[in-house]
Amino acid sequence: MPGPAAEDLEDLYENAPCGYLSLGRDGRIVKSNQTLSRWLGIAPDALVGKRLRDLLSTAGQIFYETHFAPLLRMQGYFDEVALDLIRADGTPLHVLANAAERRDSEGELLFTRVTVFRATERRRYERELVDATETAQAETRLSKGLLLAEHEAAELREQFIAVLGHDLRNPLAAIDGGTNLLMREPQSEKSQRVIGLIRGSVLRMSGLIDNVMDFARGRLGGGLQLNRSLKPLLPTLAQVVGELRTSYPEREIELHLDAAAEVEADHARLAQMFSNLLANAITHGAADQPVRVDAVLRAGELELSVANAGPPIPPEAMAQLFQPFYRSNPNSRVQGLGLGLYIASQIAQAHGGRIDVTSDATETRFTFRMPQA
Repeated sequence: MPGPAAEDLEDLYENAPCGYLSLGRDGRIVKSNQTLSRWLGIAPDALVGKRLRDLLSTAGQIFYETHFAPLLRMQGYFDEVALDLIRADGTPLHVLANAAERRDSEGELLFTRVTVFRATERRRYERELVDATETAQAETRLSKGLLLAEHEAAELREQFIAVLGHDLRNPLAAIDGGTNLLMREPQSEKSQRVIGLIRGSVLRMSGLIDNVMDFARGRLGGGLQLNRSLKPLLPTLAQVVGELRTSYPEREIELHLDAAAEVEADHARLAQMFSNLLANAITHGAADQPVRVDAVLRAGELELSVANAGPPIPPEAMAQLFQPFYRSNPNSRVQGLGLGLYIASQIAQAHGGRIDVTSDATETRFTFRMPQA
């Protein structure tokens, strides 16, 4: 007979304050504990042979198959994934799930462990916070007859930002993770070019998401938040240049600045602004001429400029360059939402600076100026 220690371990597994699942190589449940069975109202024997997706709602099944299952196969684990399990009576059980694969010495999958934590109170708390905020805002607008419009706008804002921050970033992260894994393996020259194209597309898509997220925060509430620090400027700019050289290997980018220069700013935002300006110069500049980047600290001011050769910007377009969703040539094959320069200008303003533009037959130059202590 098992001793007290063995009984304690068995009881710890069966009656733990969380649910346990073990999935076989084929993804079917081979073992579960009593805690999960009590939560679901389904006996452990009845769970054996089912797949994890069989316990999810219809929307959860789609999201699991398109997002989390590929992520698990690619990196071998996922953490704190919000799922809705369906109880025996058809009601949802809100949970957070962690999963990790176990493999043998040759890399063959043995089984997958899944730990499930109830998140009902957390979901209710989050919902109550949102409801409390919406209620407080609604009370201030009730006298103006805007309660219904504000409620609809709040729901739209919540859904819109959730889609951007969650549904778009997750598959993008999976693609980026996949290319990182491929880069660790020997590849042919052709494969390396294809992987480079994929990474370039991921970079552009990530930039688009960042721009739309910032636009949503600025227009729907929240604004741009800055996290200032005093750091060397060269690494911030060099990283952006390196990323864009990967996406545009045929374009020449000249970077001129004092390597010792230090700037007090939000360097992540500064990199985002510079990336938008540099990508704009590469996209619209002459393909056979280099894009020149100059940065200098003088008289208590940072001056960062990006210049490209090519046709000048028409005078009628100059006044609208920094307007959201504006594109000087809507019929152009150049892809984009028309938010890059708008977000760049918002980042400049948040730093107490500005962006000026000059354009003639010789060059087009965007210059960012920001005061320094």
